[in-house]
Amino acid sequence: MYFKEFEIRWSDLDPNRHVSNSAYINFMSHTRMSFLMENGLGHNELIKNNLGPVAFYEHMFYFKEVFVGKPIKVSLQLKGLSEDGMFFEFLHNFYDSMGQNFARCEMMGAWINLSSRKLTGLPDSLKKYLERLSRTKDFRVLTKEDTRKTARFPNDLL
Repeated sequence: MYFKEFEIRWSDLDPNRHVSNSAYINFMSHTRMSFLMENGLGHNELIKNNLGPVAFYEHMFYFKEVFVGKPIKVSLQLKGLSEDGMFFEFLHNFYDSMGQNFARCEMMGAWINLSSRKLTGLPDSLKKYLERLSRTKDFRVLTKEDTRKTARFPNDLL
C-alpha cells in the first residue's frame, strides 16, 4: 500500500485548531500526485500525452479530530478503474502517529485531453503504471454509469 507522511502545519488548521477540510483535500491530492510521479505518470509523461486528471467528487468521512504536533500518514489505494483507464476511483485513509484511522475519503475522477477538453482513456503505456497501485478488497471495473451513481446535476435556478 502507498503511504505519504505529512507534518500538520499551522496553516493546515481551522479556527477550531484542528485540521481544516481544505487541508485534507491538499494532503490527498499531494499523496496521489506523489504516487503518480514516483510511478511513471509524472508531469513530463502527462505533458507528452496532453493529459490531466480531473476530480468528480471527494467524499470525506471524519472519525476523530487531529491537531498540530504529530505527523500523519495518508494511504492511497485503487478502488476502481475503467477498462480503458479513463475513470478511476481512489480510497484514502488518514492515520495518526499511533496508527489510528481518523478519516477516510472516496475519490472519483477521470483523465482529460487538455486540447479537446474531453474525457479520454489512458494509453496502455501509462495505464500500466496506475495498475501498480494496491487495490481495495472491493475493487471493481468502472463504467460510465458508476460516475453517475450520486445522480447530482447542476441546478439552473438562482
